[in-house]
Amino acid sequence: MRLEESECRVIADTLRKRFGEQSRIWLFGSRVDDTARGGDIDIYLEPEIQAPDAIVDARLEALVELKQRLGDQRIDLVIHRAAARELPIHAIARETGVKL
Repeated sequence: MRLEESECRVIADTLRKRFGEQSRIWLFGSRVDDTARGGDIDIYLEPEIQAPDAIVDARLEALVELKQRLGDQRIDLVIHRAAARELPIHAIARETGVKL
């Protein structure tokens, strides 16, 4: 994995603070491939909170905080609510990602 343990902890702590302690979080994409170079930070999230308005607010707050704490890095946050339709990217993220 091409993130420091401290960076993973920042990601997990920030997202659980904003989306609920029971939220499930995976890092996926190029950052889990030790042979890759560069790339954004791809995060898949199954949030504890489920209200769409609350998720929008939490997403904005979390991305701002992550940028402040991790620096100016591109961060992609894929969110899958329990009531929403499953998309192929959701399965790919869970299957190929690393749970934080």
